[in-house]
Amino acid sequence: MTKISTDFWPQTLPFIIPLKPTSHSHQSSVFVSCGVPNPNDNSNSSRNPPKVWVSAKTRPTHLQNVDFKESHLMKVLNRSCKAGKYKESLYFLECLVNKGYKPDVILCTKLIKGFFNYRNIPKAIRVMQILEEHGEPDVFSYNALISGFCKANQIVSANKVLDRMKRRGFLPDVVTYNIMIGSLCSRGKLDSALKVLDQLMKDKCEPTVITYTILIEATILEGGIDEAMKLLDEMLLRRLRPDMYTYNAVIRGMCKEGMVDRAFEFVQSLKSKGCEPDVVSYNILLRVLLNLGKWDEGEKLLAEMYSRGCEPNVVTYSILISSLCRDGKVEDAVNVLKVMKEKGLRPDAYSYDPLVSAFCKEGRLDLAIEFLDLMITDGCLPDIVNYNTILATLCKNGNADLALEIFEKLGEVGCPPDVSSYNTMFSALWNCGDRARALGMISGMVNKGIDPDEITYNSLISCLCRDGMVDEAIGLLVDMESGGFKPTVISYNIVILGLCKAHRTGDAIEVLAAMVEKGCQPNETTYIMLVEGIGFAGWQVEAVGLANSLISLNAISEDSLKRLNKTFPMFDVYKELTLSDIKN
Repeated sequence: MTKISTDFWPQTLPFIIPLKPTSHSHQSSVFVSCGVPNPNDNSNSSRNPPKVWVSAKTRPTHLQNVDFKESHLMKVLNRSCKAGKYKESLYFLECLVNKGYKPDVILCTKLIKGFFNYRNIPKAIRVMQILEEHGEPDVFSYNALISGFCKANQIVSANKVLDRMKRRGFLPDVVTYNIMIGSLCSRGKLDSALKVLDQLMKDKCEPTVITYTILIEATILEGGIDEAMKLLDEMLLRRLRPDMYTYNAVIRGMCKEGMVDRAFEFVQSLKSKGCEPDVVSYNILLRVLLNLGKWDEGEKLLAEMYSRGCEPNVVTYSILISSLCRDGKVEDAVNVLKVMKEKGLRPDAYSYDPLVSAFCKEGRLDLAIEFLDLMITDGCLPDIVNYNTILATLCKNGNADLALEIFEKLGEVGCPPDVSSYNTMFSALWNCGDRARALGMISGMVNKGIDPDEITYNSLISCLCRDGMVDEAIGLLVDMESGGFKPTVISYNIVILGLCKAHRTGDAIEVLAAMVEKGCQPNETTYIMLVEGIGFAGWQVEAVGLANSLISLNAISEDSLKRLNKTFPMFDVYKELTLSDIKN
């Protein structure tokens, strides 16, 4: 058995590219024969690669003159592809090319996109292999492959496809480069994205408004608004006319950096630039004004919006509802919801979320559930955020059994639980003393492919510490880092508190040292817990000395010192003795 290698395909490719015949028509040609996959085989092809062998057979190099529309295989291929049965489609595609048919590039491109959507990268690569060997790929099919690799965070593989594309004589278009730039920007690799822009220029490919808008949005996040404005100027020098999507990115960036006045001035200047602010522009400004509590200015902005003929949309009303709920004006928020519906607008989950959350916060669970029912009546299905709010409130009010009942039915209502749902139920069950079911929640979550998050780890650590299992909590702290989560100051504080309560002050100080060594800075809570831990261990003089040092370093506040005085009634006496010792 002779294997054939290639330097193009990424290492994830479990298939081997067939040899092309070097001779002309009707002569014997050497080619690779590969077993046709079973459409019902769901095994991972990268783990079970098909058997590949080299065989010498007589094969006509000219395509058969067959009417594809009348071909039964072609019909079922099109039908299965249209139905989204991509594995089945690949099976029929294999059958067709083995009969000498030329694959359709549009259909193959759809298959590539479909496999990437289902994260089946090996089969997406296989489709492109078939297209290259038996058909005629185009820029669109290569773009689909590059886009898929970028979304899967396989940038090296995407670059290999780009190089292969060029070697085969296909010039990348601006869409190709925009895919690469967008992917790099979304991963915080702005410098690499700017290098791709340089390559775009070298290849004599003109950037578009979309190219610059992607870069402007990324630059605002990484380099600030001033650097983004330089890109905007460069864009204008190239005679590219920004659209409102570009301008709104700039407005959003200014508001994010607290430059509200500058954002308003920029909006006012849009008319001179040949653009009128749209509802998105006004929504950005409205949100920042209401977040600052500037309701009067918000009302003026809405009036201006109406005067310019710009009708508020669902997002506008949702901003108003959210802001009113945040300020405790829930009844006013309900009235805004009514007005919104009277205007013929259909509320979405973002419109209802603040109301459900506000009612839960006020302990009015009956109203929260009533609004969930109202959502469904309005044709707006509650999302997992709504259900998580209800679950958390039930658990907080001691109704863990009812919460569990709702939790178990989430899948039936088309809203499967997420990591937040499991975190809520775990804490509730543990607090009720049902450790077995609580731990079952974590194992059930992992078995369903839901990865634990930082809150999961912190909840587990906290529960273990509260029950005196501090060593197990420390072990979990180590596992947390190996699991890809860097413990935060909250994680360390939980463990330090557990050690202090167990009168293991020495171990607590060791955890503090390890925390600093790993680059996690302690906060005021960390220091207060240590002072209290040392004090409760019977070393009040040492606790006073540490507290005095921390105050001189501004590590703890005067309010914290007052709290320490209440905790230790003799603290002031020890403080005077310590100061007296220092003077002497």
